[in-house]
Amino acid sequence: MESNWAIKEISDEEHKIINRLSEELTVSQDIAKLLVIRGINTFDEAKDFFRPSLDNLHDPFLMKDMSIAVDRVNKALRKQEKILVYGDYDVDGVTAVSVVYGFLKQYTKLIRYYIPDRYTEGYGISYKGIDYARDNGFSLIIALDCGIKANEKVDYAAKYGIDVIICDHHTPGSELPKAIAVLDPYRSDCRYPYSHLSGCGVGFKLVEALCISNGLRKEDAFKYLDLVAVSIASDIVPITGENRILAQYGLRKLNKQPSAGLKSIKEVCGIADKTVDISDIVFKIGPRINASGRLYNGSEAVQLLTSSNDEVLLRKSTDIDSYNSERKDMDKSTTEDAKRQFCQQPDYCNKKSIVLYNPLWNKGIVGIVASRIAEEFCRPTIILTDSDDGLIAGSGRSVVGFDLYSAIDSCSDLLVTFGGHPYAAGLAMKKESLDEFITRFDDFVNNNILPEQLIPQINIDTEIDFANISAKFIRIVKQFAPFGPRNMKPVFCTKQLRDYRNQSKLIGKDNTHAKLILTQDDKIFFDGVAFCSGYMRDYNMEKIINHLRSGGYIDICYTMEENSFNGTTTNQLMIRDIKIS
Repeated sequence: MESNWAIKEISDEEHKIINRLSEELTVSQDIAKLLVIRGINTFDEAKDFFRPSLDNLHDPFLMKDMSIAVDRVNKALRKQEKILVYGDYDVDGVTAVSVVYGFLKQYTKLIRYYIPDRYTEGYGISYKGIDYARDNGFSLIIALDCGIKANEKVDYAAKYGIDVIICDHHTPGSELPKAIAVLDPYRSDCRYPYSHLSGCGVGFKLVEALCISNGLRKEDAFKYLDLVAVSIASDIVPITGENRILAQYGLRKLNKQPSAGLKSIKEVCGIADKTVDISDIVFKIGPRINASGRLYNGSEAVQLLTSSNDEVLLRKSTDIDSYNSERKDMDKSTTEDAKRQFCQQPDYCNKKSIVLYNPLWNKGIVGIVASRIAEEFCRPTIILTDSDDGLIAGSGRSVVGFDLYSAIDSCSDLLVTFGGHPYAAGLAMKKESLDEFITRFDDFVNNNILPEQLIPQINIDTEIDFANISAKFIRIVKQFAPFGPRNMKPVFCTKQLRDYRNQSKLIGKDNTHAKLILTQDDKIFFDGVAFCSGYMRDYNMEKIINHLRSGGYIDICYTMEENSFNGTTTNQLMIRDIKIS
């Protein structure tokens, strides 16, 4: 499927800012443009961007209800109450529980953690979890990465004298739960300066506040930053502002002095001796933590992340690695099955939405499959399967610019439950509602999606000539890391390139990929690698090589990567798409 290249347009006012920043920072206009695109318009903002400091973290007590939450936790510690740390089963929830439980267990033995079962309890605070707290004498539940819409569950807990502190980062409903404290930067009455924290990030702010209130060193909270970084990367929250600081220092700890649990995960990932970045978390560390909750129970991951016992670390890290292998096999087969089901539908090429159901698919991987199908066909996608409670449940993923949450909300009368945000959502319904849901969801998409949203789009920061890519330029671009939402790795476009001295060639086991040596002026050249996947999965690389060999020109869009081989590190273009000039 051919993609659209969308090069960022710059206004006249932004051009003035770019010129000023270029002079003040003594950097090229291309670098200044990359900064302005990211909302960095002044020298001081650039300084904070390139030199994040823990001193710039916001006061945790600026968060609504933080003082109340801290007082309640301190009271529980002082009176030796039993505390239950409760969290969701995904990476964000598991790391949040690991941070708060890991911190508090230093000061009380009357503490346990609880991760709900994905299949029998579902997302968030469950009645079963509250019953566990009641039956085991817990008087305080600290709910992490969940609870902001658990009004009835919080009321149920109150019936048994159980107080609840909610630490969440999801959008609240029209009425907040009647918890002792509700920590959520998305509360309309919360004046906390940064709203994009992960669930684990909110839990970290609670720990930071507890350190301050008890006269402890902030370093006692900072030792958990590697877990916070894992949550930020895995939950795909913006890596801006406070998250950028937390991610930067969390990565440093993950690389220099990781917790015992994360160190063991790095070892089974094969990256123990590598400088880990955000992409390593997203594609290697995060999926292994997630696999435990997707296929079995996330409690195992918490045990791993909070243990210092060598035997436990080895056993649990080996377990989650095997779960991840099992998950990948299941993911691959289910994705192929879903693609077949969609392509067998009449006139599937003209459909603007995808809703697929199979009672045999595993509920734990439908979100992954929805992501892959949405990406391949560039359509809002919902993947559904049977749930243990007799309902149909699943996950949805969207395409750039289309509000999936609104589409699902338009069918809310057909749903038992749903939640999420514009690009990802979860839902459940009765089986008899499925056909009508498919019809109404498709109608909403047809009436609201724009034609350009059905075509893959590559957002390009700037068009640049090879002559402007200096060693200083590459060095500064590397300092834009850590990369993630709202600070993605810069994507460049260079046009009218040709083969350099007949060196481009096919590579890979089946010669389906290409190594391109490209130049504009026969003086400056760069190595690039183009994989027959993603936007280029349908490309004939041999045709492109022959075009270059015959003197033809191409345009490319790409990111810049470091390539290490035999102890030598070189700069390489990772080509995301190619167009024949």
